[in-house]
Amino acid sequence: MEAKFCMACGDELETRDVDGTMRRACISCSFVHWGSYSIGVGALVIKDGKILLVRRAQEPGRGYWTNPGGYIEQLEPIEATIEREVLEECGVEAAVKSVVALRDQPRSIHNIYIAFEMEYVSGEPIPDNVEVDAAGFFSLQELETMNVAGFTRWLADVAFHGRTQGLTVDPAPVVPLNGYGLYRV
Repeated sequence: MEAKFCMACGDELETRDVDGTMRRACISCSFVHWGSYSIGVGALVIKDGKILLVRRAQEPGRGYWTNPGGYIEQLEPIEATIEREVLEECGVEAAVKSVVALRDQPRSIHNIYIAFEMEYVSGEPIPDNVEVDAAGFFSLQELETMNVAGFTRWLADVAFHGRTQGLTVDPAPVVPLNGYGLYRV
């Protein structure tokens, strides 16, 4: 679907060249519609050599086992998003350790998915019975006989066989940047 109205002032958008690319831009103000994007987050929580998975109760992916996750909220820090999603979906409290994987999926709504290694804090996996209908910790051997989504199988390999620590939260950046979520090697 093509954007028709300006999100800043409400006037009509026209198609014009912006820095060498045809884009929708406002006829009255400086607003440019750069495209449609979504950012998903996923948790890789390992406890006692097993990974936390949930079974999707709704589309997309109904019936598949996946790692807990979801989409970021507009004003919510990304760390808070993934910690909230894990707790909401399966009652497990986990804390962000690092960013360990990224998926780029260009399509009509360009999707970026960020996977976080998370430290198990507390709780036993109990499905929310809305988004997910089952939850638990599973070994790599158990995953072999389960209906695990392909991307989740890839993420499980990252979780169990990752070779680096990934990007970790920078709690004291050399330059104070209030409101930024900063990760570094």
